[in-house]
Amino acid sequence: MKKTIFAPLPALLAALCLASGTAWAKLPPLSEEAQAKAAEAKVKAAEAAKKDAEDLGKAQDRVAERYIKEQKAKGVTVKPTPIAPPAAVAPAAPATAAAAAVPAAPVPPAKK
Repeated sequence: MKKTIFAPLPALLAALCLASGTAWAKLPPLSEEAQAKAAEAKVKAAEAAKKDAEDLGKAQDRVAERYIKEQKAKGVTVKPTPIAPPAAVAPAAPATAAAAAVPAAPVPPAKK
């Protein structure tokens, strides 16, 4: 009968998961500066995502135009499906350190 060295591995992993969970629970809340930095990072990520979405849309339009031209050269008429543009989203106000430092009011739990 062969003995493996991995036999205690599941118990070790379970113990590490429990220890890391308790360590995470004891961390102090973020400071106001850290919250402000997190809010700024969130705004930057949203702007980057919006720019990426616009770039993707432009690339898709170029590919569709090229396909339509190629098909027209072959004598095939292609009519693209019209897609309604997404509803305009109001631009987000720039986050300031003072606005980010004010905590939001807690939301009461939903009643069942």
